[in-house]
Amino acid sequence: MKLLLIEDDPLLAETLSDAMRLEHFTVTTLDDGDQALALLSQPGHAADLVLLDLNLPGASGLEVLAALRRHDSDTPVLIITARGAIEDRVRGLDLGADDYLAKPFALDELEARVRALLRRRGRHQALRVGTLSFDPEAQRFTLDDAALALPPREQRLLACLMRHAGAPVDKARLAEDAFAGEVMGDNAIEVYIHRLRQRLKDSDVSLRTVRGLGYLLEAP
Repeated sequence: MKLLLIEDDPLLAETLSDAMRLEHFTVTTLDDGDQALALLSQPGHAADLVLLDLNLPGASGLEVLAALRRHDSDTPVLIITARGAIEDRVRGLDLGADDYLAKPFALDELEARVRALLRRRGRHQALRVGTLSFDPEAQRFTLDDAALALPPREQRLLACLMRHAGAPVDKARLAEDAFAGEVMGDNAIEVYIHRLRQRLKDSDVSLRTVRGLGYLLEAP
């Protein structure tokens, strides 16, 4: 998943970038509002989520947000700013921001909000890994253009792996995302992983274990 971080404080930008990369995100950083405006005012920015400071040199964060929303209503935007005034929050949300986090904030909270926004987006966005695809609206998987029927737990597990395709997903994340807080032992998750491998074994999609990191869904 690709994050675009627009933040002019170099220390904070470095801290947030490092934290997000540890969560297996690819992070691009910009420190100038004019650069961000040039990138986001046109289609093709390729970011899965934007972390946006409001107080930037050059164009303001609100100008950047307005330019993005003129052609892109889907990419989640999380505003991060020291501004505490209610009117700034309201204006940002009215312009199309999805969430708002005032500085200073805990990294754990930022990471949780990023995950929540991406989950929300993933529930409505079609996913594809090789010949495996998932339509969240219809709750329908296809593999090699044929319907792939799955029991509910396997369906949630595979959807989670597809949202994080290309990066390892650990058991704790799988339990959180795929099982909605149910108490699931490590052995239970391994059973479901084995079942999914059996379903995918004759396709171009592989589900492999990355020692110490979790499970990785990928295609050539």
